This record gives sequence, C-alpha cells and structure tokens, in this order.
Amino acid sequence: MKAPIWIARPGELSQMVKTLSQQPILAVDTEANSLHAYREQVCLIQYSTPTQDFLVDPFALRDLSSLGAIFQNPRIEKVFHAAEYDIIGLKRDYGFTFANLFDTMVAARILGRTAVGLGSMLEAEFGIVLDKRFQRANWGQRPLPPALLAYARLDTHYLIALRDRLKDELIAANRWELAQEDFARLTRTPAGHSNGAENNDEGCWRVAGNHQLTPQQNAVLMELCAYRNRQAEHANLPLFKVLGNATLLAIAETLPASLADLSDIEGLSPRLIDRHGVALLAAVQRGLQTAPLTRPRHPHPDDALLARLDALRNWRKKMARQLEVESDVILPRDTLESIAQANPRTLDQLQEAMRDLPWRFERYGEQILKVVQGV
Repeated sequence: MKAPIWIARPGELSQMVKTLSQQPILAVDTEANSLHAYREQVCLIQYSTPTQDFLVDPFALRDLSSLGAIFQNPRIEKVFHAAEYDIIGLKRDYGFTFANLFDTMVAARILGRTAVGLGSMLEAEFGIVLDKRFQRANWGQRPLPPALLAYARLDTHYLIALRDRLKDELIAANRWELAQEDFARLTRTPAGHSNGAENNDEGCWRVAGNHQLTPQQNAVLMELCAYRNRQAEHANLPLFKVLGNATLLAIAETLPASLADLSDIEGLSPRLIDRHGVALLAAVQRGLQTAPLTRPRHPHPDDALLARLDALRNWRKKMARQLEVESDVILPRDTLESIAQANPRTLDQLQEAMRDLPWRFERYGEQILKVVQGV
C-alpha cells in the first residue's frame, strides 16, 4: 500500500485536481470536529483512486473551489460511505453541489444487511480492522498524528472495491434502480448548521424534559441556554463540554438562589461552580424577571391523518418484511408523511407527492394509493 499524498499547498491541490478529473470513479470521505468545537467544520477531505490515496488539509488551503468541479461532474462517480453527513458539511462549508454518487452504506441497507458501519463492512469483506479509538478524535488538531492519518486513509482506500461488490449484488437482486434513486436523493441533501451556531431558542426547546417546566422556568432555561452558548462560542467548545442539558434543566427546575444551592445539583462539580456559579445565578435571576415563556405548540394531527399514517406504516412494514429490509428502504419517512398529509385521490396527485421517487412510484404507486383511499 503506497503512502497517501498530503495536500497542503495550492500547487499540490492543482495537481491532485488534475489527476482526479481524469478518473471515472473516486472514493471520498471527510473528517470534522463536531465533538471538539463550537462551530463544526470539515477538517480533512480524503480521496482515493484505484491506485492512490490523497489527504487534503482544508486548514492549509484558503481556496478549495477547484474541488467543486469534481463533485458536480456527472461523469465522475463519487463513492462515499454514509454520504449524508459528508455532503451536509461540504455544502455548509464550501457550497459544493453533487452529481453521480454511490453510497456503500445505503447500498448495504437496500440489500438487507444489518451491520452497515464501515468498520463492520471492511472487516467482513476484506479482513481490515479499523481502530475504534479514533472515531471520536479531534480532527481539528495540527499536526495530525501519523496514526490518525493512517486511519483516515483507510476510510476511502477500500471503498471502490467495496462499491464494486455491492453494485454486483444490487444488480443480481434487481435492486440497482432503487439504489440509484436513493443515490440521486443524496445529492439534494440540504446544508446544515454548525453545532452551537443554531438559534438559541431552537436549541433550548430541544432540551429533553423542558415540557415539564412552568412558563417562568422556561424563561430561566432560555437565559441559561443563552449563557452557555456565549461561553461555548468564546471557548470554541461544543455546548455539552461547557454544561450539559440535564444540568441546565435541573437549574431551571430548582431555581437556585445561592452557590450552596448550586452544589446540590447533579452535574455541577465544585470546579464548574467556581467557573460558572455566579453567572448561572445571574441567569436564573434574569429569567425570573422576564416574561414567562410558553413552549411552542405544534398542531395535533387530526384523526384522519393519523389513520393514514398508521395504514401507510403498516403497508410499508409488510413490504419491508417481504424484501427483508428496514422499513424506510421501502419508503423514506419524509415521503410517507408527505403522502399522508397530501391525501392523494388520484395517481397524478400521488406522483406529485412522490416526485423525488419515480422508481418507487412506478413500483408501488397503485398499492400506496389503494392504502390511502382505503382509510
């Protein structure tokens, strides 16, 4: 196995892009720092051709726009494993668009495999064992240790060979067109936000257990979340490494008035109280002095919609058992919910609700319409 080529200079990037642009197929992966930074960012991009591995350092290169032509080129097949996460990051950080993808995890799920993690698949297919110690590594550090670089190159080194095996199986199982449909859907994956960069209100309402709070306690929780957000951004840490959700919820519930009160709250060590105690008490007081907040309520679906959802889920489960796959392989959850909401009365109306899934519409459309009309 040849050593990977480290790409950290514009000239090296240009030469790599020239090489990759001449390939009909590439393997791609990214590494990010979501467990170690306030705003997640792509920290490493790996490429493999059938004969060479490349490791691209985004921190050392100001302009990666030349990679965009590769990702959007329909003549170059890009092979990922669990592509959604990589696409979200690459769209978010660089605005890339995508065409002609193959996702080995998606392919494995369509074939009915259950052990679809890359480590499990590489071990089963090639006897390669990935070092699990590096799954939570800080890819934002520089220089990256040699062991991390070796781990990173393995994420793409075998992907093309794995893709070849999976494609043969998909064709043999008459599931290749289904896989192509899901690969095409992946290209439309929207860009995401970066960890703590989300709206503070949105993140606050997602704290588990907040539905048990009073409106005034909700106001306190909002102040606590805002304080944590500021601290995390200042220290460039993910939110959970500043203060955990359960800790913030406990403070909002108990409304401590002193440092002694804080010491009774699980998750607040003496070190954390020394660092944040006074500011947390001030946040509690601000919350108590502001207007009460009512948790946003989403309209409860009517009985007819719930009945359509249940009927569609039952049909989907039945079809999944026949093909020995997970239910969402038959019909993705978002599409199922869209169909139930649309309540189509004709095939034309159903086709509109399934416009991103033409193969599934042709295969299952009449059955789905019958299910919806039968409710």
